[in-house]
Amino acid sequence: MKTRVVLYVNDVDMSVDFWTMEFGGEVSDRQTLNGGYQNVIIKVSAEMELSIFPKDYIHIYAPETPETVPSLMFFSEDFYHLHEEILSASEISEVNGVLTFNFQDPEGNMFVMAKE
Repeated sequence: MKTRVVLYVNDVDMSVDFWTMEFGGEVSDRQTLNGGYQNVIIKVSAEMELSIFPKDYIHIYAPETPETVPSLMFFSEDFYHLHEEILSASEISEVNGVLTFNFQDPEGNMFVMAKE
């Protein structure tokens, strides 16, 4: 099963750069939306993708859509490598027996990485 999580952001290009450069994701698709806006699909693993949508598009074409950022927790076998590579990574801590660290995207949204 594959999961796709939609993130609404102010700056699509900046967000795409973050998820590809710091997190190792790959752009798998770019879709042109009404008004010339872009939606970018980023494959972060075989099972998970992020769909990066511009907030401006949502305001115009789907104003009923909530823009809140979900609390996402990623699990990785490359935990220590990602901790070194992600510039905004916090200190590693243990939560209920699981090693974790927080990180944020360029817009200040917080996420969690856990050791798989």
